[in-house]
Amino acid sequence: RFIACPKLARTVRRCLQRGAGPGPQPLLLEFAPGPGVLTRSLLDAGFRVVALESSLDFFTDLQSLENSLDGQLKVIHGDFFRLDPLAKGALKPPAVSSDKLFETMGVAAVPWRADVPLRVFGIVPQQLERNRLWRLLFAMYECSSIYRYGRVELNLFISEKEYTVLTAKPGESKIYQALTVLAQLGYEIELLHKEPWSSFATNLKNGGLAIPKAVQAPNDHLCLVRLTPQENLFTGSLKPSNASTFIFMVKQSFAKPKSRLRDRLSSWSLDNSDRLLKALEIPKNAAMCNLYPEDYKRLFEALQNSDMFAEILFHDEVLTSTRTMN
Repeated sequence: RFIACPKLARTVRRCLQRGAGPGPQPLLLEFAPGPGVLTRSLLDAGFRVVALESSLDFFTDLQSLENSLDGQLKVIHGDFFRLDPLAKGALKPPAVSSDKLFETMGVAAVPWRADVPLRVFGIVPQQLERNRLWRLLFAMYECSSIYRYGRVELNLFISEKEYTVLTAKPGESKIYQALTVLAQLGYEIELLHKEPWSSFATNLKNGGLAIPKAVQAPNDHLCLVRLTPQENLFTGSLKPSNASTFIFMVKQSFAKPKSRLRDRLSSWSLDNSDRLLKALEIPKNAAMCNLYPEDYKRLFEALQNSDMFAEILFHDEVLTSTRTMN
């Protein structure tokens, strides 16, 4: 895991305080705090923190810090990226259920359009980073796991290459991907800070940072990114109940990103694709990689409201990928 050096703590604290509205602030869930360098800085700033730590090597010291405070810090043995696994029977720590976690934190579910009920902060492990981002995205669209409780805000250190993908523009065919479209539709994405890799220590025995290589995008920093679920995401025909179908429609569209939308619609056995594109004011020869995120949502809603679309086209892929993500 990566561990923030002390000099970075004050910067992170200011970033998390930025944009905070008046009145009591939501509880802050920090995952994988490690030795607690950032935890102490957040506590000094007045944050109420729940620390979710998977390593017993760090857990004991964090508990000692908890015992020295008057309820401002709560330490829980668990792994944020092993929330709600598809497993039968009782979960064995560090796996944990979101229901038990939220009950322990004392955070109640709120309607989707309500204020943010919880803020999450942590450094995303570089191993399987893309998979972890996908899993969070699935949960957000389906309002499952932590998102059963409302629009939980994520404040994550992610690699610069993944931040570049999240914020890519149509036409940038090498980095504009299905993940880009779904993230930009689902989240308000705000870059809070960029920090060189050298500002982080590691608990690897060789002391190396294991910086992942990147060819198509820069990767010289870790980026602190705020991902706030869009309040108006579930409007029209897009709902948590059919969101997985929408996700796989987008994923299938990027199987050949330079293919024409008209051809993709034909592969879905849609006979009236020209009429549909005209109604949506999308050029017939538009390539999949040139459509804006909003175009994909409008297309999905139009298909949902027509008699031309069969969700069975994506059924097997939805089930397979959901199992894989978990």
